[in-house]
Amino acid sequence: MSSPRYRYRLYLLTLLILVGTGVLLTRLYDFQIERSAEFREKIPSNREVKVREPGTRGDIKDRYGFTLAKNKQSYIVYFNLAEIHKAYINTIDENGKNRNTLKRSILVNRNGSKQKVERTDIAGMVNEIIRPKLAEYNLDADYSSKAMEAHYNTHGGLVPYVYRKNLTYEEFSVFAEQNLNLPGVYVDVAPYREYPLGASASHILGFIRPWRKGDIPEGYLHYIGDPYGEDGIEKSMNEELTGLEGVKTIVKSAKGKTLGTKDYQRPAKGSDIYLTIDARIQQLTESILQDYGVGKGAAVVMDPNNGEVLAMVSVPDYDPNDFYPSISQKGYDKYRLNKAVPLLNRAISNFAPGSTFKLPAAIAGCKHNMHRATCNCTGYTHYGSIAIGCWLTSGHGSLSLAPSIQRSCNPYFMNIANKIGYRKMVEAYQMLGLGRQSGIRLPRENAGVVPGSARWQKRFPDETMTDAFAGMMSIGQGYSQATPLQVASFTSTIANGGKYYQPRIIHKSVNELLREEISYKEEHQLDLLQEGLKKEHLQTIRYGMRLAANAAGGTAARAKPNTPGLIIGAKTGTAQTSDLGIKTHVAWTAAFAPYENPRYVVVVAVKRGGSGGKVAGPLVKLIFESIFALENGKKFTPKKTEPYAGHLDLISETIIPEDSNIDSLFVDGETGNEASSVNIIKPKRNPNINNSTNTPEPTITPEIDSRGSAKPTGTPTQSVPNQ
Repeated sequence: MSSPRYRYRLYLLTLLILVGTGVLLTRLYDFQIERSAEFREKIPSNREVKVREPGTRGDIKDRYGFTLAKNKQSYIVYFNLAEIHKAYINTIDENGKNRNTLKRSILVNRNGSKQKVERTDIAGMVNEIIRPKLAEYNLDADYSSKAMEAHYNTHGGLVPYVYRKNLTYEEFSVFAEQNLNLPGVYVDVAPYREYPLGASASHILGFIRPWRKGDIPEGYLHYIGDPYGEDGIEKSMNEELTGLEGVKTIVKSAKGKTLGTKDYQRPAKGSDIYLTIDARIQQLTESILQDYGVGKGAAVVMDPNNGEVLAMVSVPDYDPNDFYPSISQKGYDKYRLNKAVPLLNRAISNFAPGSTFKLPAAIAGCKHNMHRATCNCTGYTHYGSIAIGCWLTSGHGSLSLAPSIQRSCNPYFMNIANKIGYRKMVEAYQMLGLGRQSGIRLPRENAGVVPGSARWQKRFPDETMTDAFAGMMSIGQGYSQATPLQVASFTSTIANGGKYYQPRIIHKSVNELLREEISYKEEHQLDLLQEGLKKEHLQTIRYGMRLAANAAGGTAARAKPNTPGLIIGAKTGTAQTSDLGIKTHVAWTAAFAPYENPRYVVVVAVKRGGSGGKVAGPLVKLIFESIFALENGKKFTPKKTEPYAGHLDLISETIIPEDSNIDSLFVDGETGNEASSVNIIKPKRNPNINNSTNTPEPTITPEIDSRGSAKPTGTPTQSVPNQ
């Protein structure tokens, strides 16, 4: 029989065995069940990396399928900086030890004080273990080390860092063969945006920017976002143009080498966008404005029967190819510092409208029973002690509506405004789309200004609408503002017999993947014949415009084309304004043709122009002649053009040599000089909007720095002060 001491020891031993077994089982459960996934990840094995690729952007074409924006293949090299970091740590140094992540001291400014901080020297790692190998195959390139470090500190390895783009096929082939030996280095084929016509239609098309690293969905270890439109159609139709994303799974070894790809869903192409633009008319109109020396201006060609924009020109212009994927600071400064502001789309920007506003004033008068009104023009109209003159200081005498349009008589239209009152004027102007954005699918469109409207009152709360301001509105002076597109729209309404169409620049979108076609045709928004006007009213206004271009005393004689048998209707305008502190004019001509059954409306506005008849009129004439030459079979193929820088010179005389066939139409040797001798009431505040601030912002190319341009040597710099 065992002693109590023996039994006690046996009991303790048994207890220890049971406790130990329990602990062992608990640890086994912890390792094999609870933490099995954790330890499996530490076992050297292949792994999968899910990569998101951007969709292919759709093309932009003109109404006949001529390509204005497309994609070409671009070979790119990108780094996964996290993989490079890991590979660097695992690299054995000359002492046979794993390298530690290099740090470098950087002086940073926080609240006015300087402080040293330590950051991962990813640029140093790239310079030491990646670039020397690239240099062996002549594939190395300079880069911005600061941009790379900022990218890594923000995104790690999730977002790839583009190291090189636009490789030749030969370089791509070498990379494709060698990149398996370079951890974190990838080559790929990516779409690259191209604008075949260069600067042509640049304000319509806009440009795109690379994806900005924003929110990234979960589930990706490698994410490349879609580029997006920054201006023009690229911006307004960005959602339709963007293609479906692609996703592929890359298989990598434990050491980070790429073993292959599986489960690849290729990116798809977005919708092709067909514009209402005719590329031939667009480029011919551009060349006319540029070749005849317009420094700052715009032109719109519209189909009056449906509101389709056939051409929209703004000078100066730019080349959208310069902006993707980025533009150098020097290249951007060329555009940014140009005082003519080439990035501004003047076709949808505010101008003082001058006498073009006499057309909506005429509509307002007809709507309120002044169709047969006459006015005795003595050369001025009194408003208290202030006299607002007519451009013909001796006066036009007694005039009715049509001759008043023909001769652009100021007192006649000021009389209309004062008889019906500014509220009825505002109602008629807004009915014709003035004082609001038209809704055309283009960004950064201005709304114009209609004095006396609720929007005007909100903007100028200290002003009170007076008879003088109403009179000024009727002749497009004072606070009045309009865009060339708005003027083209109300001119089209008159030309087609009273139907106002919302301006349209998108014809259709076609998605081949979805086998879907969407038309953007819209019905007219308003019919003047249902708003109180009669056909005879519009016929009288149209007839006045015919007289302006074709009869003695008309202000638009220089707009009359030499095309045989072609008769037009037109209205000129010369608005007193200032530009960059210089007192000058905006020269206008708005016209439609043919007079019977019009097919085209042409509007030209020129800043720093002498007068509408002398400067804008001849340009309208040339545009009409080019359009009807195309109709008569003239061949013209659009080609790539260079950016036009414009200028700030004043254009005081006629923009082209005189035609002998219009001499007999002059009045006292002058035509279209509506602004001479006109005294206007100056607004208390300048109504002009500073459009130069309303321009798109590109992505600036990071400047190559000393660390990024140094030839690979071996050991990165340890400490670099942040200047």
